[in-house]
Amino acid sequence: MVNKDLKDSRRQFLKNTSLSILSIAAFPTVLKSASSISLQDFSNSCNESTEDAYGQGPFYSVNAPFIQNNKLANSNEVGTRIILSGQVYNLDCSEVIPNTEIDIWHADDEGSYDNQGYNLRGKATTNNQGFYVFESIKPGFYLNGSNFRPSHIHFKITPPGFNTLITQLYFQGDPYIPTDAAASITSGSFDATHRIIPLVLNSNGELEGTWDIVIDGNGVSIGTNNIHLDRGMIYGASPNPFQDMIEINYGVFQKAKVCIVVYDIRGQIVATLDEKTLYPEKYSVSWEPSRRLPSGHYFISIKMNDLQVHYIKVIRQ
Repeated sequence: MVNKDLKDSRRQFLKNTSLSILSIAAFPTVLKSASSISLQDFSNSCNESTEDAYGQGPFYSVNAPFIQNNKLANSNEVGTRIILSGQVYNLDCSEVIPNTEIDIWHADDEGSYDNQGYNLRGKATTNNQGFYVFESIKPGFYLNGSNFRPSHIHFKITPPGFNTLITQLYFQGDPYIPTDAAASITSGSFDATHRIIPLVLNSNGELEGTWDIVIDGNGVSIGTNNIHLDRGMIYGASPNPFQDMIEINYGVFQKAKVCIVVYDIRGQIVATLDEKTLYPEKYSVSWEPSRRLPSGHYFISIKMNDLQVHYIKVIRQ
């Protein structure tokens, strides 16, 4: 349980800040303004990722190639660009699982699958921090009997030495979720609730979403547990995408040793910022990476007393 002083300090922080949260990259949640966030929003339980009721479906192809340069869709693919990322956790969310194979496939903008080749099909592997990321296009709708299927992405997720989870990811606001036999399930083994995620438009006109996967597997402890959002969070980083400098805004809800850590796509630390003991308040720090640091995806996390409590994804152009 969170004590009364901690509740009050967090509520005061949220009351004082006038910035809106652009995305919360912990376990799947809805977007809200800072003033509307309650204690319950920060006390996420560890929800095991569920199988989709439709399972693998009829359009899977074996032996898909590994994704190159994090791009599942090539630059000429028609459709709205999306960037999806997350971390893979063990069942109690105390450890991340590196080297997890994630097999991904989905329909094109018109709702058709490539059943002859490997367009919009590929595999990714989580890095040593358990992160994955890929760019693609938002899948189109297609008829399934008399109803359209909502936009969805198929996943086969295989931690080293453990069973594969076959499931699908959906997107908030999709008009066909309520009538879909799989996406509308809200309880039981096929509960899709935590597989319906928000997408946020970035300054490049791309939609971004975060889905953290919780699955049976042997993980590694890197001081990571996103359940502890009651301790602090990163609530914004701008501009994003950025070139020479990015400002990171974060909140601390209890006194702790705090640092902001930046990881590259391989899971290597490229920067450690604001490493100091801080009291409950809102803070900001600027990161000016070396010109030698390549463009691409980076993950910024806030660690408190060596425990990672929250992260977000940014893009350097």
